[in-house]
Amino acid sequence: MAADLDMVNLLVLAGATLAIPILSFVASFILWPSALIKIYYWYWRRTLGLQVPSILMLHGFSAHKDTWLTMVKYLPKHLHILCVDMPGHEGTTRTNSEDYSIQGQVKRIHQFVENVRLNRKPFHLVGTSMGGNVAGVYAASFPSEICSITLICPAGIRYPCETKFDNHLQDLEHSHYTLSIPLIPSTPEEMEDMLRLCSHVRFKIPQQILQGLVDVRLPHNDFYQEVFMEILSENSRYALQENLQLITAPLQVIWGKQDQVVDVSGAVVVAEALPGCRVDLLENCGHSVVMERPRRTAKLIMEFIISLGTTSGTIKKHS
Repeated sequence: MAADLDMVNLLVLAGATLAIPILSFVASFILWPSALIKIYYWYWRRTLGLQVPSILMLHGFSAHKDTWLTMVKYLPKHLHILCVDMPGHEGTTRTNSEDYSIQGQVKRIHQFVENVRLNRKPFHLVGTSMGGNVAGVYAASFPSEICSITLICPAGIRYPCETKFDNHLQDLEHSHYTLSIPLIPSTPEEMEDMLRLCSHVRFKIPQQILQGLVDVRLPHNDFYQEVFMEILSENSRYALQENLQLITAPLQVIWGKQDQVVDVSGAVVVAEALPGCRVDLLENCGHSVVMERPRRTAKLIMEFIISLGTTSGTIKKHS
């Protein structure tokens, strides 16, 4: 009988020992799902011997560094992330002699990278829209500084298919740029139109907020017009496409399938120029990928960085 009791006690002890980690895992899954995601990333970094690089993020036309905040909050907290204002935007200085062409912006970003010594080790570069154009040309110009690159709905390509914004551009050119530019609103109504153009997801924004957004931008509209004309110039408009084949770092493209500013067909152009790149297409998403799908975008970027050693060129569609 004593032997039977010892056996029962042993089984109970063994069961309890096994139950504790199981219950801990279940509790973690329910209460702290982010912890499991961090463990997942840690496991793959350890398995692949991967050191996650610093990440530099370049925003789009007339935006600012805070554009990335909605996405950055879904990235692991330990990452070294730098979100900068593009030349002349928000907190950066403006001078009459400044060159706001794509190459000029690449030069300014490189000055920043050198000043903060970010290029001591190769870093991951992310750019969206105009920032994607700049990021691609940067990677082509300074290949030794870049370990990998993510382009989100990048400008700077001859797109096989036209968008609603392309039609606006044609009207602008025919009017010799006397019409208002859709990306430079000066009234709440124009701001609402711009948001509808840039986003497939419809955000309901009160009139007071629209007016506030316009009030913030109005003092900068002359500058935005200057930059807009510069990036449409012959030297800048297709700068990314002209430099694609000079990019040697592993490249990822993320694009909203309902983008009305730069058509998603640009992803095919990139994939044909760089057959080894990864392309992620997002369903029910427009040009403002970072705002519309921040969690998904963060996950795709981390998956790309972690899997660099094993990924071949693929085009993926995501819901």
